[in-house]
Amino acid sequence: MTIDTEEAARHKAKMEKRKAVQDAEVAAKTIEKGLLIVNTGPGKGKSTAAFGLILRALGHGWRVGVVQFIKGAWATGERKALDAFGDQITWHSMGEGFTWETQDKARDIAAAERAFEKAKELMADETIRLIVLDELNIALRYDYLPLDEVVATLAARRNDLHIVVTGRNAKPELIAAADLVTEMTLVKHHFAAGVKAQAGIEF
Repeated sequence: MTIDTEEAARHKAKMEKRKAVQDAEVAAKTIEKGLLIVNTGPGKGKSTAAFGLILRALGHGWRVGVVQFIKGAWATGERKALDAFGDQITWHSMGEGFTWETQDKARDIAAAERAFEKAKELMADETIRLIVLDELNIALRYDYLPLDEVVATLAARRNDLHIVVTGRNAKPELIAAADLVTEMTLVKHHFAAGVKAQAGIEF
């Protein structure tokens, strides 16, 4: 593709203006704080995005904590891979499986309560900079935990602690308290075409 001199000059001028605007916007941002991040929505990728953030944090030498509220002892590729980081990551799968598998609300509530106690324990550990509360939104959706208490606890996190909450159907109160909310939108899913869950893609 050939670009003539006049077009190249127009492009350069346009990008110079854009860079000035971008640089000014970046310079105006002065707050540094621990974020409450919510990954929600019906699309695939909520936990996957959280685990990607974990990898980024580990690359900066942070200690990271994971509490899984629904998933139990299911062996996943991300856990196997992240185990290589040793003491830099602490992982707790506290759930007993999906709600349609346990079919026991009292048992699910007890598991969620144990998981939230573990989450609070990790929040109190000042060596941990990032915590992922995987599928906490599911526990809140089914009223396994008191919503007001959970939101207040997350909002009261120390200033340098980042927390990511994943799962469908995030409660409006949690969304209101969050700093960053991303909704994964379902456009197309291979399950609808009969493709089963596959290692390396779903787990």
